[in-house]
Amino acid sequence: MSPTTTATADPPHILVFPYPAQGHMLALLDLTHQLALRNFPITILTTPKNLPALSPLLSAHPTTVHPLVLPFPPHPDLPAGVENVKDVGNSGNIPIINALGNLHDPIIHWFTSHPNPPVALVSDFFLGWTEHLARRIDIPRVAFFSARAFLASMFDSCLTDFSKVSSLSAVDFHDLPRSPTFKQEHLPSVLRICSRKVTPETEFVKGSLAANGSSWGCVFNTFDALEGEYLRYLRNKLGHERVYGVGPLSLIGFEERVVSENRNHGGGGGSGSGGSGGVDVLEWLDGCPEDSVLYVCFGSQKLLSRAQMEALAFGLEKSRVRFIWVVKTGSAEQAAEGKGVVPEGFEERVGGRGLVIRGWAPQVMIMSHRAVGGFVSHCGWNSVLEAAVAGVRILAWPMEADQHVNARLLVEDMGVAVRVCEGAEGVPDAVELGNVVAKAMREEAPEKVRAKELRDAARAAVREGGSSVKDLDELVRELCKLPKPVGRRE
Repeated sequence: MSPTTTATADPPHILVFPYPAQGHMLALLDLTHQLALRNFPITILTTPKNLPALSPLLSAHPTTVHPLVLPFPPHPDLPAGVENVKDVGNSGNIPIINALGNLHDPIIHWFTSHPNPPVALVSDFFLGWTEHLARRIDIPRVAFFSARAFLASMFDSCLTDFSKVSSLSAVDFHDLPRSPTFKQEHLPSVLRICSRKVTPETEFVKGSLAANGSSWGCVFNTFDALEGEYLRYLRNKLGHERVYGVGPLSLIGFEERVVSENRNHGGGGGSGSGGSGGVDVLEWLDGCPEDSVLYVCFGSQKLLSRAQMEALAFGLEKSRVRFIWVVKTGSAEQAAEGKGVVPEGFEERVGGRGLVIRGWAPQVMIMSHRAVGGFVSHCGWNSVLEAAVAGVRILAWPMEADQHVNARLLVEDMGVAVRVCEGAEGVPDAVELGNVVAKAMREEAPEKVRAKELRDAARAAVREGGSSVKDLDELVRELCKLPKPVGRRE
């Protein structure tokens, strides 16, 4: 994609407000990067402990992207010093959303004192309360969804009739394309939490999510070949055309992200060693046949229990496939309970057939390698898109948040994935897991063919003339038409 095709001589100032969770933040930073390449002056709002996550973006655009660092407001349900969901897990979303709502007045103060205030606010969909803020200062707000367009459609349906979330064991979305039905426990976590507890905090979150539908525009990290029917549904539902599918955003900057990961982390993972026993991940992958390696990772938040670790280890061992297993580790107290602990002797038994990486791993770089052909995933949306870009089949273990909804798309609707387990507390049958892994990694597996077709569609979307390029160009054109704020607003 050429970023110069829609650049203008004097693009307007934009304020960007990410939500402090890795799955949300990465995609919006990718979009911010694309806007900066088109010469938009951008202020990106963050809090002190989240500022380091902006370093690559700020380094890439030192003259056009600037941080606005505001203190993270305290909240009684958050431990002191917590500013990111990764530090408290999925249950921390409700208090974090409420805490960030207290930045309303400091943002207005900054806006009214700025010599060149922004013409628009682009903020995460978990920060829907910023729609009211944008109206207060009389600028349009763009809701950014790091998640699926289907999720926005589901939120709209549930928030219109919230009683069905709490009263029905299975919720029928008959008004949405394909008329899907979901078990209540498979609905996004934030909806279920808000349906079980009616407090000022949950009411604030419900109102925040509902406000997204009133935004001037909506941008999704998805693409037409994957979710065109839901993008069209939302345009019709919202009554305007400012609904943009611009993904996979990770693919737009795919080459540079792989280079960046390799440069910043030496091609390795974990604590800098690159793998198990100091083995370099790329060197190890270079010695494996094409499409032969299974990548196993459950994101930055999920710490597996002892039973889950043991079942997964046994299944990988019995499958006889090559694998890379990224293990999230916890505190000493959690380790004493077996959480995140690899069973004793496992690494010795799998020998050179598998690598265990503890901590961080360069996921994009690993999955882009020719040797990687499968991915055991929790089905977080960023991971889903990265798998689509790489053309690898997914072995789905959805646990929480929107993961069950994503798994439904991959398994039932698109046939690029198979299920291996479900639920945050679920424990797979180890023998069955080994059999499913072995079968899914076979050369003739139908999911492999479909995954390669999805990869081709994703790449076509971000080529010149592709659906995502067209939508991104149209978003830029619409932003450039916006009038600059007149005077300062008190």
